[in-house]
Amino acid sequence: MKSRNHLHYDYALLFMTIGIALFGVLMIYSAGYYTAVQNGSVWRFVTQQTLGLGIGVVGMIVVSRINYDIFIKKIPGLKINLVHMIYLAAIVMQIAVLIVGVEKNGAKRWLNLGFVQFQPSEISKIAAILFVAYAVYQNRQALDRFGGFLKVMLFMGPNIVLILVENMSSAIIVSGIVVGMCFVGSRKKLYFVLCMMLLVAGGAAYIFLGEGFRAERIDIWLHVETNENAHQIKQGLYAIATGGVFGRGLGHSMQKLGYIPEAYNDMIFAVICEELGIVGAAALIIAFLILFWRIVVIALRAPDLFGTMICVGVLIQLAIQVIINVAVVTNSMPSTGIPLPLVSYGGTSATIMMAEMGLVLGVSGQIR
Repeated sequence: MKSRNHLHYDYALLFMTIGIALFGVLMIYSAGYYTAVQNGSVWRFVTQQTLGLGIGVVGMIVVSRINYDIFIKKIPGLKINLVHMIYLAAIVMQIAVLIVGVEKNGAKRWLNLGFVQFQPSEISKIAAILFVAYAVYQNRQALDRFGGFLKVMLFMGPNIVLILVENMSSAIIVSGIVVGMCFVGSRKKLYFVLCMMLLVAGGAAYIFLGEGFRAERIDIWLHVETNENAHQIKQGLYAIATGGVFGRGLGHSMQKLGYIPEAYNDMIFAVICEELGIVGAAALIIAFLILFWRIVVIALRAPDLFGTMICVGVLIQLAIQVIINVAVVTNSMPSTGIPLPLVSYGGTSATIMMAEMGLVLGVSGQIR
């Protein structure tokens, strides 16, 4: 019998991604309605988010139709490939934002190109995923030794340090991507456990023994009821409590009326809990779990190790952001300022996240 060989494009992942993003637009409209009215335009946040998602969807489809092998092919006339170029561009942009970056809310995280503003740390996430995926693809056996893992960390170190100067939350995500991908790529796990224990101990010492806003965040986490600066987290917990099982109804949140600052951003999960209740929040988490499952399926069926590791990197980034955001909103860990992917307000984040999903869809498109 004649066998048929055909490409497998994961439409389930495509529709799940777009579905969660559209739900995010709806909740941004609801959570940001009060603030938007105060600023004179009820559609302010929705318009910007929709624009970012629109560009992102186009980018996702374009990227998904490109053979991902293009990232590891040598550039004619040079001894480097596109992965190296993206990594170098990320470092240059991180340096540029420290010099000529735009400052907002006391933080210098944006680059202004005239026609668009974006956060270079978002580009660094893609750069980290592609770079580590290529490193594992080139020499997976090296990661079975501590020296191989250390070599990858030394290469990624400058970028992580530059991001840390700019934004600790993004540095946590990029570090998690690098360590997590190396952990999955290695066949020996013990030294990773030791490294993680050292990293956690060092991070805890850095935060607990530090001064200023980091120490303040720890105190807020431990004494949310009595700390006078715990207003945002406390109001978020009130929102979750008043939502109950089925919520107050879409658009009927009280905490978004000036009680939770920028409720459409990092704290949007609290508004979801208040308006849609535990049922709505659980449905969103289940949607993310289905999204994760589809990425895992693609990773397992990928035609080569490079494709598998791309999927692993995107999955780790999504998982880190979802887990930390929900944990912060529920006061299960200190505040970090990490948004809920595809749901929280942020044009740059939405565009880049869609492009990353395009990479995963591109891997699915090569499965036969």
